[in-house]
Amino acid sequence: MLERIVINNLALISSLEIDFCGNLNVFTGETGAGKSIIVDSLMLLIGARYDKSMLKYGEDKGYVEGVFYTSDTKPLEELGIDAEDGTFIVTRKFDKNGKNDIRINGKTFTTAMLRELMAHYVDIYGQNEYQSLLKLTEQRKILDYYVFKNDGDALNNQRELYNEYTATVKQMSRLGDERARAQRIDILRYQIDEINSAKVEEGEEEKLVERRHVLMASERIKNALADCINSLDSDEGAGSSVGEAVRALSSVSDFSDVYSQLYERLRSALIELDDITECVKDEIDKMDSSERELDEVVTRLDKIRALKNKYGAYPQMIKFLHDAEDELKKLNNGAEEYDNLCGKALELENKLYKNCVLLSDKRRAGAKKMGERIVSELNDLGMAGSKFEVVFNDKPSRDDFTQKLTAGGFDEIEFYLSPNAGQPLLPLAKIISGGEMSRFMLSIKLITGDLGNIDTMIFDEIDTGISGAVGLEVAKKLCKLSRGRQVLCVTHLPQIAAMADAQYYIEKREVGGNTSTTVTTLDRTGQIGELSRLSGTKGVSTSSDKNAAEMKDWADAYKKGIS
Repeated sequence: MLERIVINNLALISSLEIDFCGNLNVFTGETGAGKSIIVDSLMLLIGARYDKSMLKYGEDKGYVEGVFYTSDTKPLEELGIDAEDGTFIVTRKFDKNGKNDIRINGKTFTTAMLRELMAHYVDIYGQNEYQSLLKLTEQRKILDYYVFKNDGDALNNQRELYNEYTATVKQMSRLGDERARAQRIDILRYQIDEINSAKVEEGEEEKLVERRHVLMASERIKNALADCINSLDSDEGAGSSVGEAVRALSSVSDFSDVYSQLYERLRSALIELDDITECVKDEIDKMDSSERELDEVVTRLDKIRALKNKYGAYPQMIKFLHDAEDELKKLNNGAEEYDNLCGKALELENKLYKNCVLLSDKRRAGAKKMGERIVSELNDLGMAGSKFEVVFNDKPSRDDFTQKLTAGGFDEIEFYLSPNAGQPLLPLAKIISGGEMSRFMLSIKLITGDLGNIDTMIFDEIDTGISGAVGLEVAKKLCKLSRGRQVLCVTHLPQIAAMADAQYYIEKREVGGNTSTTVTTLDRTGQIGELSRLSGTKGVSTSSDKNAAEMKDWADAYKKGIS
């Protein structure tokens, strides 16, 4: 559940912190006071898109932070979030350039990742859900959630079979007919031969680049070697000078061990100089073929790089080669492989059809039970005489079911409703009004909420188009719902506000020429005053506050009776 929210520089809010209770939290206030800002803040915490227009005017940056607690830490652990005590903190920081930073317990997340994670913990009803409920895909999701939430084996099996079937069909498509197969074989043979004939070695490109660098500097190297020979091997070179020194010491080496040792050292140096001279001469002789070798190196480099552009660097090239050889082997046995795939596809189709029929039977049975529950909830919500039905397409035959085959089966469904006795059942989008949609959505949330483990449910505009006795029934439903989970609700109805376990009054104030939205946690006296205002009799009737107190007493007694 959401324990606390901190809001900084969002719309008209400068700085705000709200602590929530674990049951029914109600927000009230005048129209335009800023209730939508609170909802926007909550939406940001569960993955809504941030727009820079949300930042408070004149500020450079802001943030929204939510402190949550859950007993189900598995989704967090799967994402590497440390939440052993069940507490996790979601932070959205944003700036005037439209950038925002999302962190959960300090770990960075994307908006999509946040949205996916928070779907395990928070469910929200608002205008977007109102519109999405009219989509057939959303209606199918609701039905499947009701039917398969606690028994999803058949649906999981359908997804696995469907994925295997589509992969098999793709393989068949790749094999294609004989003409396409022959064309593919020619291409693969050319590619395999091109790679094999090149005989590229790992690291060869790097070695060639290094050798080319040396060869391109051959003139400079040759001049340096020639200067070296002149210094060593000329009449006045180092070799000649050292030779004279050796001859000079040779004549006196017998007179002293010192002269003898110096003589030997000089003679060794002369031998080394002679050897170096010969090596340098050999290198000069090699330079004569450098231009021809440079052409060969450049040509080889061009070939290797052309292959690299087509097939990737050496590791990717070798993988491509192995994959191509495997594919060629299959294509050479194409007719046999194609027949095997056809047999596999036929076997999978038989399994899929059987499973689709099973899914359809389960959906139809579940849809009937769900319809009965929805009608029961709608009756409680002042829509007595309503009829509801999930309309299915006809079951396709085995011969043509693949045309409607999906990972969820072959069923196409649509919600039909008759909100009033004597009216025909019609598609939801064609029959339902704003007030009816609010009650229908609440009935859906009540039913699916019983199935799920959602910690927090948020209702925005749940009271659209309703009042009086119906409003009281909606208040009772929200109260019952909040006994098993946390509920946050924005409302204008005194009946709902009276049921609040914690109530927050939102108002807009102007101070020093600046307008800001504030939130006040109401005590019992404040709640009674707000109920009087919501009832529309404050300042008109002297018994307004008394009536509001009686309403609050009745709500407290009702809560005590169901707790």
